[in-house]
Amino acid sequence: MSRLLIFQSDFGIADGAVSAMYGVAYSVCPDLKICDLTHEIPQYNIWEASYRLIQTVHYWPRESVFVSVVDPGVGSTRRSIAVRTNSGHYIITPDNGTLTHVKRMIGIAEAREIDEEKNRLPSSSDSYTFHGRDIYAYAGARLAAGFIRFEDIGPVIDVHSVVELPVTEPVIDGDTITGTIDILDVRFGSLWTNISKEQFRALEIPYGGRVEISIINDTREVYRNIIRYVKSFADVYIGEPLVYVNSLDYIAVAINQGSFSRAYNVSPGSNWKISFKKATTLP
Repeated sequence: MSRLLIFQSDFGIADGAVSAMYGVAYSVCPDLKICDLTHEIPQYNIWEASYRLIQTVHYWPRESVFVSVVDPGVGSTRRSIAVRTNSGHYIITPDNGTLTHVKRMIGIAEAREIDEEKNRLPSSSDSYTFHGRDIYAYAGARLAAGFIRFEDIGPVIDVHSVVELPVTEPVIDGDTITGTIDILDVRFGSLWTNISKEQFRALEIPYGGRVEISIINDTREVYRNIIRYVKSFADVYIGEPLVYVNSLDYIAVAINQGSFSRAYNVSPGSNWKISFKKATTLP
């Protein structure tokens, strides 16, 4: 029985790149079940590719095969790899940091470098710019269809050698916790931080309590306010800001039925610092 095959890329769907990946996979096995995670990763944004994987992977059945292609180094010496996670999923991707969050938060049980002699679309050896089609979709389809075992992908590599992007850890200083804005909830403009709900609990702020929040871009403070920490958007008025726990159990900031990011020109990135402390006065 074949496994599920899930594609992610920064290709968009305006041209035929994603369709070509589908075509390769279905040529390997017409009975495959193929789904999309997203193809709207911002171009070359490896960090976001990594985050979208951790946002999604563990909700899929064990042994599902993910192919993630955000590959600004295509054709370079970066490795093509496949990993089996501690949760029992497979991910095929360039070794460029795309597995940062999976490696840190789920864990990688085994990693292998793809043997590009054996696991490459036939007659594609002169193509160096579309490994998503020629190597990743092809190898992923063969693995998902059961035509090869994970062990047939290529030689074992040290799990610790799998590339990770730099990660900034939250800091607790007295009654204040400071982290970074890791990513946006793109469609709704909410800010998703790297502060876990367990770390936030150290502030001893109950649901309905007030939180003093500060957002700094490099050295410039762009937002300061006292807002409520709530369970859901329905707990505040339309247009009111809120602090809440997002779907990954991390702290987020939003505007009910509005875009916090657009309203205050806030973006994700390590240069965006966000601080929370228990408010001692009402706004």
